[in-house]
Amino acid sequence: MNIIKKTLATAVCGMALMPLAASAQGWPEKYQGVMLQGFYWDSYNVTQWTQLESQADELSSYFKLVWIPQSAYCGGKSMGYNPLYWFSNYNSSFGSEAQLRSMIKTFKQKGIGTIADVVINHRGTLENWFDFPVETYKGTTYKMYSTDVCANDDGGKAAAQAKSQGVSLGKNNDTGEGWDGMRDLDHYSPNVQQCVKAYLKMLLNDFGYAGFRYDMTKGYAASFTGLYNVYAQPQFSVGEYFDGNKSLLTNWINGTKLEGKIQSAAFDFPLRYSIRDAANGGNWTKLANGGLATDNTYKRYAVTFIENHDTEVRSATVQQDPIRKDTIAAYAYLLAAPGTPCVFYKHWVDCKDDLKKMILLRNRVGINNQSKLSPKTVETGVYAFSTNGTEGALCAAVGTNANKYATPTGYALVAEGYHWRYFLLKSMETVWPSLPSGIYYDEPEVELRAVSAASDARIVYTLDGSEPTEASAQVADGGKVKIPAGNVTLKTGVLAGGKVSGVETRTYDVRSFSPYQITVYVNTDNVGWTNCYFWTWGGDGSHGSVSGKWPGDNHTSTTEVKGKKWYSQSYNINSHDDAVSFVFAQKDKVQTVDVVDIATTSYFEILADKDNDNKYLVKDVTKDYTTAIAGITAADAVQRPTTVVSVDGRTLRRFNTHVSAADALNGLAKGMYIVNGKKVVMK
Repeated sequence: MNIIKKTLATAVCGMALMPLAASAQGWPEKYQGVMLQGFYWDSYNVTQWTQLESQADELSSYFKLVWIPQSAYCGGKSMGYNPLYWFSNYNSSFGSEAQLRSMIKTFKQKGIGTIADVVINHRGTLENWFDFPVETYKGTTYKMYSTDVCANDDGGKAAAQAKSQGVSLGKNNDTGEGWDGMRDLDHYSPNVQQCVKAYLKMLLNDFGYAGFRYDMTKGYAASFTGLYNVYAQPQFSVGEYFDGNKSLLTNWINGTKLEGKIQSAAFDFPLRYSIRDAANGGNWTKLANGGLATDNTYKRYAVTFIENHDTEVRSATVQQDPIRKDTIAAYAYLLAAPGTPCVFYKHWVDCKDDLKKMILLRNRVGINNQSKLSPKTVETGVYAFSTNGTEGALCAAVGTNANKYATPTGYALVAEGYHWRYFLLKSMETVWPSLPSGIYYDEPEVELRAVSAASDARIVYTLDGSEPTEASAQVADGGKVKIPAGNVTLKTGVLAGGKVSGVETRTYDVRSFSPYQITVYVNTDNVGWTNCYFWTWGGDGSHGSVSGKWPGDNHTSTTEVKGKKWYSQSYNINSHDDAVSFVFAQKDKVQTVDVVDIATTSYFEILADKDNDNKYLVKDVTKDYTTAIAGITAADAVQRPTTVVSVDGRTLRRFNTHVSAADALNGLAKGMYIVNGKKVVMK
């Protein structure tokens, strides 16, 4: 019976091994891109596919790759590391299949490649130890059997279960470390190999992924990663070989070779631990320990990082192994060094201003994964080095004393922050603006720094998008230019010897701000609460609870919106960077996780699920209620005062009586608004 099953499965997944294709070589040589890890642990709401897609324009200016969680359904709420379905169900905890495909397509259109988290060390089953899903994809049925499980899975527990069920396991022991809880797959099995190959081809050719991040590669021999990549031909492949021993990592990388060619990069754990020790211990000489990225043989295959979901602090009780201080200085090293840097999503959100400057300067110099790094100063308080790129050189100083580090001969200081400084080689002949392109408020000032070897160098600039000339406005080195309201294109260059060179361009959307009011709605149906406390903080400091004592302001009455009852409270947003943070609670320490930095009218549902600290999770469902932001319907609109709300939830105007949409919108800019509970387009 088992022999018949195995024979049929092999036939279904393809009897013959396909010939080896031309090698993708693991990771591109001289690659200049930066990658974003587009999630963190339990980031279900924050990094939904729709949320990431909405950031595509901004992300595309800084990242060429975004790594996302394993994207198929895992049988329940999951980060994706307990895989169940491979081919047939892509409605995951991060969104639907349609939303996933839309995000990947949008990313691709913006020049971003999406990296799939590929978890093939182990696989889940439906009800018992060996009932893997039966899946049909494009007319072919794929299924795994007990004979596709390692002979020594779960230290013999799987063998005992197989015996009790009257089935057999595979003949081969695990080729790597075991992992209890799911079935470790026997990658020597022809059926496993062919199903994996079909799965990877589908991710690339159907979904449109650009490459793979292989999870838990300690769990199976490196040669299988090579085998799968030669078949699937991803442009990018990186393995998670979770170990700080550099020799073990280089052994794994070499183990992926087929036809004498390395087939995958690896996350640079040795470098990560060097950075961790330097930052946490305040001893920046530790950076000299390096890692893959400082090894000329392997830096092409080094994907560098300082934090991920397995090292971050997940909760008060799950601390793991984080960078505890000097995160920005750690990134200043990472983003000026060879290898392919991977930025952690939490850090991108928290440290965006500094990270944008660092990435732009990395790109301006043309630093790639094989650039040359040369140490200049190695001291406890500062580590300084230069990195050559295709367009020049960048000198970086990081550490406690970095801001005292003198400008090296032949360089110009262009950017700095807490415990870091960047210098450009003067021969690059350019000007560096302090503000990246983007949205700003209230006429910000841009500092312009000259990078020139000429003694008579001056800075010229324009604000109308025209090319700067000798006759254009001038400013001294380190001078500041105020950017007026509106859409402004700054162009600035070095004027030396009667010629303008090294023109840099920035585009700014400068907006004026008017205070507005938001309302936050909370539904507690899932947890059965009959009241809800709002504990609030953050922003400009004016949003604390009226009571001033935990658990905050008690709400007992509700508003009905779309058939559901909501506890609600309104807040004034007083500046462009103002926001309110929340915990929704009961007495006796019953509470939700933090809901932070809310600046628009929002709807939240408290879920029955809890995190590791026994706090209820919260789901943002605002998108389902955007047409009901004002909390009214067309039937009762004439009975209530008119409110004008932007599509992102900001209350723009509030009238004492009901007025027509035309009167309510008079004087506003063109666009879509919500008036009297309905969407109205102002033309």
